[in-house]
Amino acid sequence: MAAQPGWHVSLHEVVGHREARRTLARARLSGTLPSSLLLHGVRGGGKQRMALWIAQLQLCEAPSDEGPCGACRPCRMALRIEHPDLHLYVPLPRPKGVSGDRLGDALEAARVDALEEMRRRPLKPSHTDEVRGLYLDMVQSLRRKAHVRPTMTSSQIFIVSDAELLVPQESSPEAANALLKLLEEPPPDTHIILTSSEPGRLLPTIRSRAVPLHLAPLDAEEVSGFLTSVANVPEDEARRVAALSQGSIGRALGFLPDGDGPGPLETLRLQALALTEAALRDGGSRGFSAALSYPPAGARAIVDLFAFVEETLRDVAAVAAGAEDRVLGRDVLPRLRSIVEGSDLEAGALPAAFPIIEESREMARGNVNPQLIVSDLLRRLHRTLSPPRVEEA
Repeated sequence: MAAQPGWHVSLHEVVGHREARRTLARARLSGTLPSSLLLHGVRGGGKQRMALWIAQLQLCEAPSDEGPCGACRPCRMALRIEHPDLHLYVPLPRPKGVSGDRLGDALEAARVDALEEMRRRPLKPSHTDEVRGLYLDMVQSLRRKAHVRPTMTSSQIFIVSDAELLVPQESSPEAANALLKLLEEPPPDTHIILTSSEPGRLLPTIRSRAVPLHLAPLDAEEVSGFLTSVANVPEDEARRVAALSQGSIGRALGFLPDGDGPGPLETLRLQALALTEAALRDGGSRGFSAALSYPPAGARAIVDLFAFVEETLRDVAAVAAGAEDRVLGRDVLPRLRSIVEGSDLEAGALPAAFPIIEESREMARGNVNPQLIVSDLLRRLHRTLSPPRVEEA
């Protein structure tokens, strides 16, 4: 999504999570702030921003029970992600054509570029179709920095965003195990903050060594208010995407137009609507055509699509049950009604559909041919949700 005029070039204020922030601020003042934290919650719900707020809180020269002062030099540097004792690691695409000893340097250069892009464009959708990871070389770099004395303050803070991406490191847990060693024996005055929207994919040993803090989804009013006041989104559009956001600002941003086209999440939602319609209507020629609309490679790029298939099926079931007030995608309600009216949906079979979708998601993570995944998904959903009727003798 293109940056909009008026967007800030430094970190915006934290939205919501007020009670959690007060608790953390009091812990900072009493010296009981955990050295290792795991922030988990919905994707795009502000976990990384909260992690940076905690880092600012720890680095602040005059914190209060409401949080960092925001005025001291460490606070100002933290707000620009420029403090030398604040280290942020985010998942990155693997550099092409680089291996061996050069990989670590290439990943560090890519990390620096990613932070510069974050400063330039602090607001962007949480979705990306890039295949990204937190690689062993990145964690080894983090560990080396952790054993160097702080530059400006008495402590260092390391933030590892989307930490679940430590695990699918070329089908090896090496990166996760390397981080585990640091969590087990952290240097004095070292704080490590992990964020994750899928904490169940982390190694259990990592989860057991970080104090968990769940960040609840934001209210729709908080999301729409943020979009209008910070991102300059018109009020009507802000309310529309906030209703689809499920309490996530990053998700809401993905529904906003991207130039002359739809945003990345709006594109996925429309694809999921078409796939659901193909599965329920006939699952045959329509499903075959839908499968061939995807490339024969790059399945990891469609992992997020399956969450939208799940949401669409729930909306279809709500319409079939006469509970349209429970529909999430109210702006496509006429099409949902058309799908229900034109299919032989067995609403009672809906629970059996979700394990099928989860299997498709895991196949995508394993980089199976996307056309095969989609074709198999539609065939199985059709067989499960629209079984052939048995004619009476």
